[in-house]
Amino acid sequence: MKHSRTTPPRPLDVTTVFPELAPLAREAVRLHPRPGAPSPYDSSVGGPFLWPADEPWPHCGEPHGWWDEATDEEREGPNPMLPVLQLHTRDAPLLRPPAGADLLQVLWCPVEHEPDLKPPTVLVWRSAAGATDLLGTPPAPVVVEYDGYLPVPCVLAPERITEYPNFLELSRELRQRLSDWSRWRAAGAAVDGAYEPYPQAFYDSALAEAPGWKVGGWAPWGLTDPVARRCEVCGAGMTPLLTVASGEWDSGTHGWVPYEDRELAAARIAELANPPGVQVSKGNHLQLYVCPESPEHPHTDLIQ
Repeated sequence: MKHSRTTPPRPLDVTTVFPELAPLAREAVRLHPRPGAPSPYDSSVGGPFLWPADEPWPHCGEPHGWWDEATDEEREGPNPMLPVLQLHTRDAPLLRPPAGADLLQVLWCPVEHEPDLKPPTVLVWRSAAGATDLLGTPPAPVVVEYDGYLPVPCVLAPERITEYPNFLELSRELRQRLSDWSRWRAAGAAVDGAYEPYPQAFYDSALAEAPGWKVGGWAPWGLTDPVARRCEVCGAGMTPLLTVASGEWDSGTHGWVPYEDRELAAARIAELANPPGVQVSKGNHLQLYVCPESPEHPHTDLIQ
């Protein structure tokens, strides 16, 4: 049985207070992964892939070393990659697949590699109908740096929402206006007065980007200042494809907790706020970007 999740409405329509934000609105799809038993035909996090038996399984070519207990000796070689996300375009219409494809598959190596100490990722686009004779059990990785890179199998509850840029991505003039508390007071009781000394925190935590796993929308920033991502093929500015999150809510983002999870969130237990159990770079997020000019151009990623 499919589950659903519903994000509460934002405390206020921020564009009524700051009309300058209206052209910057972007649609996102919150994925809301929850532990379950997905099949290869479902969209899922950490679930089985719709993978043809005659297609080679991706391996990470970075250096890996491990102890082989069977031979009692040290070995080196490529590491089989791990299924992270399978997503049908029917569940996330924002996806822009290559012609003939309707299924996105994301894999990673569960090891943080130099120079950026992040898990290398692979994107695979395919036609779901074209995958018939399926691979039974893919090769398991021989090296796993942290259990946080082994997602708990989850089913998804995709939900379309509207987002606005992180405060750091706004123009200097707009940041100044958002920092003026008198502008916020015009919104009345909908604004939490506790944010008066730092109104930008109210904007970021309650109105800008949704936390958790999502497709599209705006990127989360904070670990670093915004960094423009450019396509290595055509130079176009790349756009957010996927946010792989280390949690769906925390103490600063309770307003984004779906109605269906309010009781769980009230318990304030960290594990409940992170159903897939993923921990990227010890609690950050992995942001994947794609070229808006061609889905066949290489993607890039960034830890935030």
